Amino acid sequence: MRRTAVVVLLAVWSALYLGGAALAADGGDAAGAADVVKVYVVRTAEQNGGTPDNLALIAARTLGDGNRAGEIFDLNRGRAQADGTALTDPGDLRPGWILRLPEDANGPDVQLAQESGGDGAAQPDGTASTAPDGAGTQPFVQGSQPPTQQGSQAPTQQASNTIVLPLGAVLAGLGAFLLALLTAAIVARQQVRRLFAAMARAIRRLGDPVRRARRLRFRTSLAAAFAGDGESLRTAHGAVAELTARKGHAVHAVSVDDAGVTAWVATADAPPAPWQDLGEARWRRPAGAFAPPAQPAYGTGPQLPSPSLVAVGVDEQGGKVFVDLSRLDGVLSVTGDPGVARDVVQGLLAEVARSKPAVPVAVLQTTGGPAVALPGAMRRIERFDPRPAGASATAREAGTLRAAARLHPLEALLVASGTPTAQEAADLLALCGPGGAGWTALVCGDAQGAHWRWRAAPDGSVEIPLLRLTVTVPA
Repeated sequence: MRRTAVVVLLAVWSALYLGGAALAADGGDAAGAADVVKVYVVRTAEQNGGTPDNLALIAARTLGDGNRAGEIFDLNRGRAQADGTALTDPGDLRPGWILRLPEDANGPDVQLAQESGGDGAAQPDGTASTAPDGAGTQPFVQGSQPPTQQGSQAPTQQASNTIVLPLGAVLAGLGAFLLALLTAAIVARQQVRRLFAAMARAIRRLGDPVRRARRLRFRTSLAAAFAGDGESLRTAHGAVAELTARKGHAVHAVSVDDAGVTAWVATADAPPAPWQDLGEARWRRPAGAFAPPAQPAYGTGPQLPSPSLVAVGVDEQGGKVFVDLSRLDGVLSVTGDPGVARDVVQGLLAEVARSKPAVPVAVLQTTGGPAVALPGAMRRIERFDPRPAGASATAREAGTLRAAARLHPLEALLVASGTPTAQEAADLLALCGPGGAGWTALVCGDAQGAHWRWRAAPDGSVEIPLLRLTVTVPA
C-alpha cells in the first residue's frame, strides 16, 4: 500500500508540474502573440474624395497633427505588407496597406488589430494575409466594417475549421489520462490480487476435508508405529545413558531419525565427541558415530537409564520424539484444541502403560473437559490423598531455562480432563508440586504454576515452547 501511494503521488505531481509549466509557457507565447495595436488602412483615391492618402493626411485625421507624419513613417518603415512590399518612401503609399499608429491615435479611422510579431504587418489572429497584390488587407477590427477596394466589397474572410489547442492543455490532458490509466491499473491489480487470493482460499477450503482425512490417517498410523518400534526407543535410551553417564547432563527430549539422534540438554557446556552443537541447547550425533549398548524394551531386563522416557510424536524431519516425564517438574499443561490435547494425554498414558504398567493413575474429571480413556493395562485408583509425603525432588540443576525443572521420578499419575478450579489447582500443587507427594499431573487445559506448557493445534500439531519444537501427535 505504501508503494502504491508513492506511485500515485508521483504521477499526480508529474501531471500537474508538466501541465502547469506547459500552460505557463504557452500562455506567455499566446500573450505575446495577442498584442492589440492601433492601425490605419490606406484608402483609395475614390474612398478619400479623389485625393490619394498620404502620411500628413493620416496623421491629421488620427493624431490631430499632420506634423506627426514622421512618427507614423518610423513605426512602419521596412514593415512587410500583405503584398510583399514595404514602406520605404514617405510619399509612396499603396491602398490596402496596414499602417501601425502611435498609441494615442484616435478617431473613426483608427482600427484595432493583432500584432503578428516579427516584421510582418498586423494581421487577424497572428496569421499572414494571402491577399494578392493591390488587394486590401483586412485587420481584426472591433466595431467597424472592413474597407472596400475600387468600389467593390472585399471578399469576407472564411472561417477556419481548424481547432488550435494550447500545448499546455494538451500536456495536461495527456497527464490526466495517463494518471487515470495508472490509477485504474493499480486498483485493478489490487482487485485481481484479492480475487485470486479469495479463489485460492475457496479452493483450499474445498480440499480441507481431504487434507484433514489424510492428516487423521497419518496420525492414526503413528500410534501403531510407536507401539511396534522398539529400536527407536532403545536408541533414545542409549543416547540418554551416554550423556548422563559422562558428566550427568540432564536430557529432556530425544529425536531419533535415520540420520542420527538429536538431544535437548539442560547445559551450556560444549558437547562431548562425537556429538555436535546445533545451538539452542541441542546436540546432534550422526548415525553410526556411536554404537549404544543393547537395551531391553519396555519393562524387561535391567533398569532403563530413564524409565520415564515416552514417545510424543514426530517432528518436521520425520524423527520420533521422546520426552522424559520425570523432568516435567510434576505438572504438564496442554492447552489449545481440546480434542488434540486429549490425544496428547492419552498418547502419553499409552506409552506409560507399555513401559511402567504398575504406575497408578487417578482421574480428576473437571467441568466441560474432554473425557479421557485410560489404557486397560494401567492400575486406576478412585481416591487419592493430597497430603505431601515429603520432598522427593533433587536440587535444581544449573544451566538453561529447561534446567529449572526438577528431577521428578514417575511414581503416580493424576489426569485432569480440563482446566482445574482454584481448589483443584491447590490439590495439584499439593500432590505434584515441589515438596509434594511425588505425583505427576497431565492436564488437558491451563494449569496455573505448570512449568511445561504445550499448545495443541486443530491439525494435530503440538508446540513445545521450552524445546522450540513442534511435533505431530498420534490420534
